[in-house]
Amino acid sequence: MNRNAVQGAGQIIGLIDGRQVVGLDIAKNVFQLHSVDMRTGEIVNMQLKRAKVLEHFANRAPNLIGIEACGGAHHWARELTALGHSVRLIHAKAVRPFVSGNKTDATDARAIWLAIQQPGTKFVGMKTLAQQATLTLHRQRELLMRMKVMQINALRGLLYEFGAALAKGKNALFSEIEATLERLAGDIPQYVLESLREQVQRIKQLAADIKAIEVRLAAVLRGDKDMKRVAQIPGVGLLTATAAIATMGQASAFKSAREFCAWLGLVPKQRGTGGRVLLLGISKRGDTYLRTLLIHGARSVLCHAKEPGPWLEQLKARRPDNVVIVAQAAKMARTIWAVTARQQDYQRGHQSTRPQAA
Repeated sequence: MNRNAVQGAGQIIGLIDGRQVVGLDIAKNVFQLHSVDMRTGEIVNMQLKRAKVLEHFANRAPNLIGIEACGGAHHWARELTALGHSVRLIHAKAVRPFVSGNKTDATDARAIWLAIQQPGTKFVGMKTLAQQATLTLHRQRELLMRMKVMQINALRGLLYEFGAALAKGKNALFSEIEATLERLAGDIPQYVLESLREQVQRIKQLAADIKAIEVRLAAVLRGDKDMKRVAQIPGVGLLTATAAIATMGQASAFKSAREFCAWLGLVPKQRGTGGRVLLLGISKRGDTYLRTLLIHGARSVLCHAKEPGPWLEQLKARRPDNVVIVAQAAKMARTIWAVTARQQDYQRGHQSTRPQAA
């Protein structure tokens, strides 16, 4: 453990709400800890083996621990919270400005320790084990979908080399593939024909695996009240409802529906000076997967809704379709936060009102 005298201790408090602040840089095997001993005024900078982390914090008074939101951060946040500590997850962009000099584990831990004490710092909501499990299913499904599309495109390209052109769509592919292979049986070697049939079976197996994951997601939806509330919103289906609640983490981590919408990157970027503000395209920050689902759901509302509502009709009359779709996606995101934060069912045509000042 390296201990050095604190310089400028009057500027750096090191205590928040009476709890000592600790910056913890997590890794695969060796963790780095940074804090200030308020009794002696010394900087504590130590390394901890992975197996010793919980043992170290179990023997300490409740601290305020800052962790950069990265792989494994939510797991360690839950474990340390169970020991009585308060944990704040910080986005990497909020930590980066405080990294000075060479980027090392000690520097990162110190940067986390500094960032957590800055006024106005926004933290990442801690996900529960169930939410992480739901996101795992989504990540697996997304990977299988990519593999399926890759296999289908490769199969079409290989068949095209032998003069076979199949119609668009997966239904047309599976309905024509057997007849196409039979027609090509006299022109191509048998071992190539067998290999192509094996690829068709791989595509069908991927489709079956995707369906199995969707069945598991449906079971998760039936057992979660928040997801069932969100699923009532027009344009929100199985995938969007489960992904939205799992990605959001804690609704209380956002002050308002617009902040949640901005976190998803569905609000305009701003650029301005001298009191003049220029609004640009949407920022596209946050989770790309959830934002994509919301955009697809909004497009479905725009194209297939029987009663889109006066707001959407007026917007369609004066704005391009893509702008209307993004606006509808932003409205869906705000509604998702509202019904989750307020624990109330979706009400069509509900008009929100600002509380009257006392």
